[in-house]
Amino acid sequence: MTHGADRAAYERALTGSSRLFAVWPGEWSSHLFVIDDLDEYAKAHGIKHDEVRTGLKEHVHDVRWEETSYGNDNPRSPYLSIDVSLDCGCTIHDLRTFAAQMEAQRGWDVATSVGWGSSGGPEGTKYGMRVRRKSLTG
Repeated sequence: MTHGADRAAYERALTGSSRLFAVWPGEWSSHLFVIDDLDEYAKAHGIKHDEVRTGLKEHVHDVRWEETSYGNDNPRSPYLSIDVSLDCGCTIHDLRTFAAQMEAQRGWDVATSVGWGSSGGPEGTKYGMRVRRKSLTG
């Protein structure tokens, strides 16, 4: 028996060599559920791309970015705060998916363990995030 949500477990379940279960902890006992919708499982864990959950299509994004006017007062910091605009019609609902796409497309190292956010205005939606400085120039 193993635990975790990885691609190997998903593929074993697809071939029928193992089954996936979820445990819902209760106050006095826990409940065990069989995961029977493997497609939804794969989308929820990022094994399969899910445009509805992430807001992102699988294509090369038309991205504009600019350094924010705040939070960048330390030139020695390895990370830079930036505002990102997507001119391709996508929206960011899942930063990890966007970070993976930007790493593949532009070589960006987007910080996923810190806060991020969005703001809308007449010029569209801007997404604030932190990116490793050196990856923006490469």
